[in-house]
Amino acid sequence: MSPHVPACTNIHGFFRLWQDKTDYSNAHYVTLFRLMCYTNENFCFIIYYVRLRSIMMIRKLKEFDFILVIAPILLAAFGMVMIYSSSMITAIVEGQASTYYLMKQLQWFILGLAGMIFASFFPYKNYQKMMKIIMLVVIVLLAGVLVFGETRNNSTSWYAFGPVSLQPAEFAKLGLILYLSYIYSKKQAYIGQFGKAVVPPLVFMVFVLLFIVAQPDLGTAVIILLIACTVIFSSGIKFRHLAFLVTVIGLVIAAAMPFMVTDVRIARFTGAYQPFQAPDTGGYHLIQSYLAISGGGFTGEGLGNSIQKLGYLMEAHTDFIMAVIFEELGVFGLIIVFGLLALIILRGLHFARKSNDSFGSLLAIGITSMVAIQAFINLGAISGILPITGVPLPFVSYGGSSLLVLMFSMGILNNIARSVRREETKPMKIDIGEQHSASGALHNRGGKSWLN
Repeated sequence: MSPHVPACTNIHGFFRLWQDKTDYSNAHYVTLFRLMCYTNENFCFIIYYVRLRSIMMIRKLKEFDFILVIAPILLAAFGMVMIYSSSMITAIVEGQASTYYLMKQLQWFILGLAGMIFASFFPYKNYQKMMKIIMLVVIVLLAGVLVFGETRNNSTSWYAFGPVSLQPAEFAKLGLILYLSYIYSKKQAYIGQFGKAVVPPLVFMVFVLLFIVAQPDLGTAVIILLIACTVIFSSGIKFRHLAFLVTVIGLVIAAAMPFMVTDVRIARFTGAYQPFQAPDTGGYHLIQSYLAISGGGFTGEGLGNSIQKLGYLMEAHTDFIMAVIFEELGVFGLIIVFGLLALIILRGLHFARKSNDSFGSLLAIGITSMVAIQAFINLGAISGILPITGVPLPFVSYGGSSLLVLMFSMGILNNIARSVRREETKPMKIDIGEQHSASGALHNRGGKSWLN
């Protein structure tokens, strides 16, 4: 039974309700709002309407995880400061204003912030109804870029619309995460059946990977493959099935290797692990990154005082922005970036574990793994752990498509967090049963007995 709502027939009843502290449901507040429409007490109507709206707004705000709101915004804002610092000389040399790259990134940030707000309020479960459209859009974008795309650095990966460029592979990451989360959440009842549950969704993933490899963009293809493996592993498939998939992927890569090996890719591997053998060619970028990192020390050279960005370190505002951060801000810059990224990743995993919905849980894991994997690959490249693949640092590096997708993804993650919080604040359901024993008590999340 719902709690009793005090009588509300005149202005005195309204003031009694104003002082009443009972936590009524939203339905009761809507009923009260309608009752007020039948009175002529305009002053009371306005006052109480404002109170109702404020209560409902406060309830919605309490659902948000403000770490997942503030951390991405702070990281992106810090990234824009460092983009300006690392790109001002490059922009001037190119004949642009010193703020050219900053202003472009700021425009994408505003667009991404709007997308983040929208995704925070848009119920994430509704994406399941749009899955066919999402799949179609991803395939059309990836296929179209091979025909109509612009080629940069020997890769046809961008749509160019005047001064605006879009990289469809970034949108494909999120699209594939949504698809795999949706499919594997539907197959939970028979997830242990390899042929029926595990294999069919991989067909779409293979098409996505083939389109991206054809650009060619092997760095993004590797990221998508790792994200997919994370979602698949988290879906609950058997370990032997996962081992079989990893073996098959390894054999396919080994078979395709002779066709994928080029002098440029060999130079990247050589430059990553033996940079000083080719200091003017394959190892040049990594050596300049080492010089930037070593020059920063503990406190750094000071904001704007990087030497390596003055034409020595190429792509200083994109792939190697972390090297500039370390040179200018030292360990403090490292703590800022690592700390904010760690907060986002840990909160994402927290809500993935807490979610009572398999689709929401897998979606949170996929988005969190996208941030973690990209950060690991970027940081691994500037430190010589991994070959340089052109992967941007999440939220920090210059790149509109990447920032837009990441901000929108943070909105989805916050919507999942809101769903978890709503579930946690629901009243506990206890089924006493005929014998009034404690053995029938059910937790409101999951329906499992407390005694198990």
